[in-house]
Amino acid sequence: MAADQVVIVVTMSNDIVTARQAGRDLAEELGFTLTDRTMISTAISEVARNITSYANSGEIRLQVAERDGRRALVVQAKDQGPGIIDIARAMEDGYSTGLGLGLGLPGAKRLMDGMAIESAPGRGTLVEMWKWVPHGA
Repeated sequence: MAADQVVIVVTMSNDIVTARQAGRDLAEELGFTLTDRTMISTAISEVARNITSYANSGEIRLQVAERDGRRALVVQAKDQGPGIIDIARAMEDGYSTGLGLGLGLPGAKRLMDGMAIESAPGRGTLVEMWKWVPHGA
């Protein structure tokens, strides 16, 4: 992947598939196992689906960057939607403000090595999650 960062604009369900595939491709280039590639692409699906469900549009950014002193595949999901009123509550299993099962954010967090969320009502949301690049890659 020649670019330092890949950006996928997310406005419809087809964009979720595009973002998922881009994440899977980057993970493969970085030497992640098939299991890790599946976990990464599933986590991307969850945060991209939140964009289409709650904010109507946003973007997924993929890059390799340092997190906590280690190389990581970093996924950022950013939107200008309504924001998350209570991030702690949104991270509880089973909690959902929509019609979903409430597995999105907590599920994505379990699939990745780290996650950070910045959000405020009326100011959009930034979800950043990462998975450590395998040693030797």
